Amino acid sequence: MLRLPDNLALAARTEAWTRRQERVNYNATSAMLTVWKKTEELAYLSEVSSVPLQQCLRHLQGAFVNFWQKRGKYPRFKSRKKSRRSAEYTSSAFRYRNGVLTLAKMTDPLEIVWSRPLPEGSVPTTVTVSQDPAGRWFVSMLCEDASVKPLPVTDAVVGVDAGITSLVTLSTGEKVTNPKFERRDRVRLAKVQRELSRKPTGDGANRAKARRKVARIHARIADRRRDHLHKLTTRLVRENQTIVIEDLTVRTMVKNHSLARAISDASWTMMRSMLEYKAAWYGRNLVAVDRWFPSSKLCSACGTLAKKMPLNVRTWTCEGCGTAHDRDVNAAINLKAAGLAASVCGAGV
Repeated sequence: MLRLPDNLALAARTEAWTRRQERVNYNATSAMLTVWKKTEELAYLSEVSSVPLQQCLRHLQGAFVNFWQKRGKYPRFKSRKKSRRSAEYTSSAFRYRNGVLTLAKMTDPLEIVWSRPLPEGSVPTTVTVSQDPAGRWFVSMLCEDASVKPLPVTDAVVGVDAGITSLVTLSTGEKVTNPKFERRDRVRLAKVQRELSRKPTGDGANRAKARRKVARIHARIADRRRDHLHKLTTRLVRENQTIVIEDLTVRTMVKNHSLARAISDASWTMMRSMLEYKAAWYGRNLVAVDRWFPSSKLCSACGTLAKKMPLNVRTWTCEGCGTAHDRDVNAAINLKAAGLAASVCGAGV
């Protein structure tokens, strides 16, 4: 239902600009929504709270602002099959008391299994109800968490080298094994994808059921990966004052068809995103070293630069000082040194 006003508003704004070079703002689309509710075809829009409908129009306005300021592409129409279903309620459209949530125009509260209680003393300001492709419903609340505050300052600094066999290698010599969650379920995923491919195209119930089976396996893989990355990044942020990583261009790296699947499964981009916002939360420093820095080829003992370093070379001996290096540990040590130098010079990410 919430896709309809969003698509109608987008169509109206596009038509106004194409025909009359006129920019339609949020207030105009809000007035259009009132008119749409009075028509016979769209009268059912009055059966739900007006807040989620208005929030759709506000998000569309934000998308247009990003487009005008060249921060995003032109807004697209929402698809019934591909777009994520969600509804956003502000504080005037829900009631939350002692773990019981009731939304506007609902007589009974929602039956929710909470993953964790709200932070003590916090009051939710926004509630978002959403459904993922696997058919699972989620409720998320936006609130202030007083427990999120800078941690005590330490002198610990760590270099983090991302990889495939080892998800990360630390400058301390520790290696965190890559769980490879996608590979674990690859056989099951291939089976249900074959079943889906045999179903006739269209809106049939059997095809929808097969599509949900595929989505559930993808959701299982994504949930495990996200949980593992949360635990890893939280540990790195808590134990170290400065974390040094490499500024990897994952979008370019996945063009290598031999490694694309493994790189996507490792999810380096998600790991970096988690490190960025957690470092900001807890008062830590995150330094990203330039992608062209030769961390793997540079001897961390004497500074000699090796001429070549193919990916299949995992250990090597420096020609200058004779030190034997583990490729990943050596890279992490060099990243740590480069990050410390960048911090002293005032350089950032």
